[in-house]
Amino acid sequence: MKVAVPQSTVSWEAAHAAVAAAVRHAEALGLRVNVGVADAAGNLVAFLRMPGAFPQSIDIAIDKAYTAAGFGFPTGQWMDVVAGNEGMKLGFSARPRLVVFGGGLPIRVAGELIGGIGVSGASEEQDGACARAGLAAIGADIQD
Repeated sequence: MKVAVPQSTVSWEAAHAAVAAAVRHAEALGLRVNVGVADAAGNLVAFLRMPGAFPQSIDIAIDKAYTAAGFGFPTGQWMDVVAGNEGMKLGFSARPRLVVFGGGLPIRVAGELIGGIGVSGASEEQDGACARAGLAAIGADIQD
């Protein structure tokens, strides 16, 4: 019986590069956002808050990263995943830290889940674009 198995996770260097790239993209769009990157277990690895970004969006960005890392799919897909099941829809959306709207993306490299990135402070589409910029900066797989 194997007691321990190796697990890949996002490095602190990649996490910092991803949040910086997401913020640069937001800056180019004239947005002010908060960006978090979590490891594969959902633990915060990196965070950036742009001056003027909504303080309420700090936890939302971190929780988007946590949700995307933990479940391995974009936060904006939650309603499709639980479509037709009201119990799941109500139950999951009531869970602390679970975000069921866009702006959180899993971080995958060659298909392997190693973390999540979450952006909050703009529209779902703009948050998602900033998150994708973070993924692109570190060479991660890009998923909508």
